[in-house]
Amino acid sequence: MSGPGLLGVVVPARDEAALLPGCLAALRRAAAHPELAGVPVLVVVVAHRCTDATADLARAGGAVVVESGGDTVGDARHAGALRVLAEAAHRGVPPGRVWLASTDADSRVPRDWLALQRAAAGSGVDAVLGLVRVEDWTGHAAHVAAAFARAYDAWRAGGPGAVHPHVHGANLGVRGDAYLAVGGFPPLAVSEDAGLAGALALAGRVLLRTPCSPVTTSARRRPRAPGGFGADLDRLADG
Repeated sequence: MSGPGLLGVVVPARDEAALLPGCLAALRRAAAHPELAGVPVLVVVVAHRCTDATADLARAGGAVVVESGGDTVGDARHAGALRVLAEAAHRGVPPGRVWLASTDADSRVPRDWLALQRAAAGSGVDAVLGLVRVEDWTGHAAHVAAAFARAYDAWRAGGPGAVHPHVHGANLGVRGDAYLAVGGFPPLAVSEDAGLAGALALAGRVLLRTPCSPVTTSARRRPRAPGGFGADLDRLADG
């Protein structure tokens, strides 16, 4: 199977002026990977009910901006995906040759992240589910990092053939036609990423769960999505 005719990256952002520039810089480095030569990359930042300079910084960083007034992060991710698909249609690229990658504004992708997304698209899988890691534990008690590592990496005890169970909107990709077939990201305030992955699995789509190219994400104590990754860290902090 050939690679994508358009590789879109969707980044929901709500008042992320402090962290978004780092996210976009990492995406620019990833888009310059030699394995992406000739593959157009479109970064769409969804400014989700922002009250700060997020949208202006996104434009300055080379991204297309979608202003979203939706209620949930699921609405925001879906709006970004639809913007990528609309641009693909304008260029004459069918949904089956569009790859929708997803990350978060408080995250930084590694240099080979988009190359991995492209390889997944070319391999014939319908979606790729990756891992995250935390490098900066500022604000957390000393035991939290170790507790996170034990809980997050428990799947590795299954041996060389073990497959991770995690789903993160910060490290996810899906083929455009598969995305549309299951209705896209559901309008959920939390676990919209798991909702999409579950719908794809129920539809019999092929999901690749990979430990390669993990995305570095934030461990801040005041997360933007109550009940999400930040809440998991708080539960670890509370024992």
